[in-house]
Amino acid sequence: MLRALPSALRLWRPWRSPGARDCASSASTRTPEILVQALTGPDQGITEILMNRPHARNALGNVFVSELLEALAQLRENQQVRVLIFRSGVKGVFCAGADLKERERMTAEEVGFFVQRLRGLMSEIASSAVMGLIETTRGLLPGAGGTQRLPRCLGVALAKELIFTGRRLDGMQAHQLGLVNHTVAQNEEGNAAYHRALALAQEILPQAPIAVRLGKVAIDRGMEVDIASGMAIEHMCYAQNIPTQDRLEGMAAFREKRPPKFVGK
Repeated sequence: MLRALPSALRLWRPWRSPGARDCASSASTRTPEILVQALTGPDQGITEILMNRPHARNALGNVFVSELLEALAQLRENQQVRVLIFRSGVKGVFCAGADLKERERMTAEEVGFFVQRLRGLMSEIASSAVMGLIETTRGLLPGAGGTQRLPRCLGVALAKELIFTGRRLDGMQAHQLGLVNHTVAQNEEGNAAYHRALALAQEILPQAPIAVRLGKVAIDRGMEVDIASGMAIEHMCYAQNIPTQDRLEGMAAFREKRPPKFVGK
């Protein structure tokens, strides 16, 4: 069962039909392109972001990016959110990439500003869900961080090959290269990937939230520097975790041979 997050956060709205077409007449009447909901019951602590721009196949347009940045900014301050799942409300597609039709109508200055915001968004979510960097086939080059992230994932030579050719990868190929962690056979409802993501979120959910968060910081920041600096970052993160109640609870649960009850403090 799903419920909307507190109404004090202006973005939170109940699920709406993913099939509804956006209306550009006014901000008050158009269908939201980003919807956010928190799961309840045993899945409490998992929040879903639904990408809902069906007529453009969830392409990254100005409104879409603005709403997604706003959602992420609010979720960052919500201590009840432990795991975040990105989900498409458009059957058969996750995200079509940049909205080139909208981009064509922008001035050079507007393009520069928009790509800068898009680069910040990609840094925020650090997603490997995109199955191809096809910009060179459209007279462009990846501008949202693809030229930097892909070589860090796959190495320089293979990243150049994929970017220079604009090659698209299917799920199996992406999995073999290490671009995605899991690949699943599609089901009749078309949501097999969502169910796999939810299962993974349910594995993460019971773990100590502060330790998970600091582990993420240590990995992300450590990958940007040399190994010695990375070890220093890990040391600082570890030191922040030492005084937490959750660390003491974990030690006590191990000693008493019982499941731990982490509270995020």
